[in-house]
Amino acid sequence: MSAPLTVSTWTRDLVFAIAISFLIITFLYQPVRVEGTSMMPGLQDQERLFINKFEYHFEPIHRDDVVVFHFPLDPAKSYIKRVIAVPGDRLRIDDGQVYVNGKALKEPYVPMRFRDDRSYPETVLPRSEYFVMGDHRLISSDSRDFGPVNRNLIYGKATFVYWPTDDMGVVH
Repeated sequence: MSAPLTVSTWTRDLVFAIAISFLIITFLYQPVRVEGTSMMPGLQDQERLFINKFEYHFEPIHRDDVVVFHFPLDPAKSYIKRVIAVPGDRLRIDDGQVYVNGKALKEPYVPMRFRDDRSYPETVLPRSEYFVMGDHRLISSDSRDFGPVNRNLIYGKATFVYWPTDDMGVVH
């Protein structure tokens, strides 16, 4: 027969659960809400997802990662975009076609109806700078507008959509 639960047991368990939740959210995973349609069709407006805040302490940021960062022109705002080019890459965009290191980038995550014809002059990304773009190129405000994003502004990798449940799954 188990001992009856007391107020002190409940209090202890509640404090422990809150402390663990705080540690997970602070250091590992953080829930965020997508605001806007610049990452369609992969991420929808108002979807809820978890970002991994821990991974980039040990692993480099890779091309195609979907990252969350403080907006360079107003660090109080957060943006979510896809990494298109990493430090040292030579990037240019001609009539909407992205070239990285002289090769046309294959972008299956950008449907034809979301492509645009904007261009961007050739540039080599400086150390600690990442070129990010939304998947809905027609409406995305991204590095074509505000420039590359410094590494110290990137604070998480989008990993898993949890709401709505119909869209639940790993972020690609």
